[in-house]
Amino acid sequence: MPYFDTASSAPLHPVARQALLAALDEGWADPARLYREGRRARLLLDAAREAAAAAVGCRPDELVFTGSGTRALHDGIAGALAGRRRVGRHLVVSAVEHSAVLHAAEVHRAGGGTVTEVPVDRTGAVAPGAYAAALADAPEPTALACLQSANHEVGTEQPVAEVAEECRAAGVPLLVDAAQSLGWGPVPGGWSLLTASAHKWGGPAGVGLLAVRKGVRYAPQGPRDERESGRAPGFENLPAIVAAAASLQVVRQEAAAEAARLRELVDRIRTRVPRLVPEVEVVGDPVRRLPHLVTFSCLYVDGETLLHELDRAGFSVSSGSSCTSSTLEPSHVLRAMGVLSEGNVRVSLPTGTDPSDVERFLELLPGLVRSVRERFGAPAAAAPGTPAPAAAAPAAERVVDSLGKRCPIPVIELAKVIGEVPTGGVVTVLSDDEAARLDIPAWCEMRGHEYLGERPAERGTAYRVARRA
Repeated sequence: MPYFDTASSAPLHPVARQALLAALDEGWADPARLYREGRRARLLLDAAREAAAAAVGCRPDELVFTGSGTRALHDGIAGALAGRRRVGRHLVVSAVEHSAVLHAAEVHRAGGGTVTEVPVDRTGAVAPGAYAAALADAPEPTALACLQSANHEVGTEQPVAEVAEECRAAGVPLLVDAAQSLGWGPVPGGWSLLTASAHKWGGPAGVGLLAVRKGVRYAPQGPRDERESGRAPGFENLPAIVAAAASLQVVRQEAAAEAARLRELVDRIRTRVPRLVPEVEVVGDPVRRLPHLVTFSCLYVDGETLLHELDRAGFSVSSGSSCTSSTLEPSHVLRAMGVLSEGNVRVSLPTGTDPSDVERFLELLPGLVRSVRERFGAPAAAAPGTPAPAAAAPAAERVVDSLGKRCPIPVIELAKVIGEVPTGGVVTVLSDDEAARLDIPAWCEMRGHEYLGERPAERGTAYRVARRA
């Protein structure tokens, strides 16, 4: 069964498995002890740190191992903010950062700090100069800026080098979340702090990396002990650390060839899905992106249902649709980009993906999407810009009550009645589904109609759409 969700967690690399088993036998002792077993464990830990530091591009004494990538982010942000508390309490992040960063920002705001979220364009990238503007317009001096190297949901790579220069000019340290990209290559220089997570590149879960450049003001928070320079207290999971470092070395050696191979397969998906499946939006930057990841959204489709159908067909994929989330809200990444969220599918290919599995995915997808659309009573698919059939006696305005109905029903009901108003007529959709805020404007753009905006209603929100021929 093809596993197409390495952006969440990659399968354990064979080298990681071998190193893990070997380290279980050799690295079980306390590396802080001076006896033979402890010295042997210490040698393994030092070698792993040197290998990881070489991959990151920092000194070994600048890097510590944490219990996870999330832990590395939380500790890195908290430590940097505390270390620069006398400078200011302002934090700058992009709107598409990993939820761990946004959660840390919420905690900072609740504690009296201020936060600026830098917007992104429809590809998910921050614009040149956006961080410089955010730093210049901050309500108080900025203590820290955060930026991911590449987005975990749509694969868009961020202009890290440019943002790092903007931060350097303003005297602000930049923390880069490199979880998705570190296995593919080094992060451009100029960063002050960097985090990563081993299970993203085929290492074992439960190992994160936190690098803090010398000279960066940093104050670890919480109880401290003598381990990991006081930045990650607790007994090191040495076998997992050894496996993480070993697999990072190997995947980096394989990265160039594998990236070229997977990029061709992803290009195949990006090109053929819109041809095979009507009314699909492929999201993310088409060029400046991770080589193994592609995301697309299917109009009139319930994301959870589509994922279940793909799972039954043997494909494991992910989604940012609201219906796949316990919060019933669309992905904050898709929301920040302003793109279609319903029927969202994220495909992230593992190393060694067989091209025949991609071909089988492309063969099965159209039929699965069609069956889900039929199940929801979606209108027949039409090419973008095709006018809806005119009604015999169209009304100038229609109101569609979709209150209490979830994605994709509000958009489906809008599509069914748009032809009942004349060109220039208005359809108002009443909805309390958060996804409608994204999906109705996206539908208008895909179908060639004009989105007039939203306004509060007695219940929910009223979304107004003008029909265009």
